[in-house]
Amino acid sequence: MKKIVTPLTAVALFIALSAQYSCVSSKKYKEANATISSLRNRNKDLNTNIDNLRDRLSLMESANTSAAQELQDKESTITAKQSELAEKQAEILAQQERLRTLQDLIDKQKAKTEELKNKMSEALKGFKASELTVSQKNGKVYVSLQENLLFPSGSAVVNAGAKNALSKLAEVLNANPDITIAVEGHTDSIPIRLKFEDNWALSVARATSIVRVLTQDYKIDPERIIASGRSQYFPVAGNETPEGRALNRRTEIILEPKLDALYNIIEQQ
Repeated sequence: MKKIVTPLTAVALFIALSAQYSCVSSKKYKEANATISSLRNRNKDLNTNIDNLRDRLSLMESANTSAAQELQDKESTITAKQSELAEKQAEILAQQERLRTLQDLIDKQKAKTEELKNKMSEALKGFKASELTVSQKNGKVYVSLQENLLFPSGSAVVNAGAKNALSKLAEVLNANPDITIAVEGHTDSIPIRLKFEDNWALSVARATSIVRVLTQDYKIDPERIIASGRSQYFPVAGNETPEGRALNRRTEIILEPKLDALYNIIEQQ
């Protein structure tokens, strides 16, 4: 049997279908809105993360720039320190070289002084120990001549017999022109009377008498010699006994190799 759709039925059907389609469309719309909202929130979060990342990147770039500058400063400091160290090392090497040179000169001076002492001892070996002695100390050679060999008591006139010792001493000195010579007069503590004002005057007069013999009789260059007197104030023995006083009444001829090379090095320090 064939169904007949009346207008009322059609309207009802249209209304039913419209309601069905309206219900479906509203659901999808809500879902779409929810999705859009979610995407917007996600986009907001992403933008926030991007901003945070940009801030962090900026901080890192700033830190990197600061670190690079610090590194450059440290490299500059290291370079300056290395240059300073190189200068110090060069200075130390130069100082070590000067010290080696100085030590070599000191060793040579010692050897020369020892050689001079041996020559003097050999030249004066015929004299008694009570008349003269040869010793070495402080880089110098001391030839100590007693009063009984050189002078009458209280006098500054050289004995004729003393010239034998002085001639032998002068022979060695003339053969070694690089030796400086100091002549020192010494007395005991008993005050002098008669010719000399005091022991100072006697000690100086005796030193100059020896210098005159060495320069005038034996032609030693006067520029090499210094004459001085020390009176009673540099004794080698006590003045309480005759033996001690006899040792103190002496004239010392002090010999020293020239130290020009040593002084030049010292002045460079």
